[in-house]
Amino acid sequence: MSIPRQLPNAITIARIPLAVVFFVLLLLGGTYGDGDIVLRWVAAALFIVAISTDWVDGYLARRYDIVSDFGKLWDPIADKLLTGAGFIGLAILGEVNWWLVAIILVREWGITLHRLMIVNEHVVAAAWMGKIKTAVQGVALSWALLPLHVLIGREPWTLVTAVLMVIVLVLTVASGIDYIVAQVRGARRAS
Repeated sequence: MSIPRQLPNAITIARIPLAVVFFVLLLLGGTYGDGDIVLRWVAAALFIVAISTDWVDGYLARRYDIVSDFGKLWDPIADKLLTGAGFIGLAILGEVNWWLVAIILVREWGITLHRLMIVNEHVVAAAWMGKIKTAVQGVALSWALLPLHVLIGREPWTLVTAVLMVIVLVLTVASGIDYIVAQVRGARRAS
């Protein structure tokens, strides 16, 4: 079976407008206690579908040996737009602390900007720790976005959300340090 060579890249790029639509729906849906529960479910479902495409495009690119520099560069950017929209939306709604979101976003966009600055020298693909971090962010955000408090109660839902966000924070910082160390080692080897 053959697939179009640009399909993984098209899936990656599709996450960008999905991030915008998701963000708008999340804000229109409002907070877990006072908002429109249907819009919240729709926003959460859209996020889950969009974040799942990260696995799909990567799988297709590796399976059919069509990994590209474009995909290596734009895949993490699309991920950061989507997860960033989730973190910012939850902070706007008061469901996640702004300080946590600020630390995560500084790390995410700092490394993304670095990747863009060195793109003419070489493209830096995501490392294993960064991939784990992205997967855990996807799980944690999915949990926080789903209005599961209506099924399990507000306190258990809030507790699980808080624990997941701390795990995300630790992995985000650790993977950022891992990236910086790898870049410094690579620069030393190159000189």
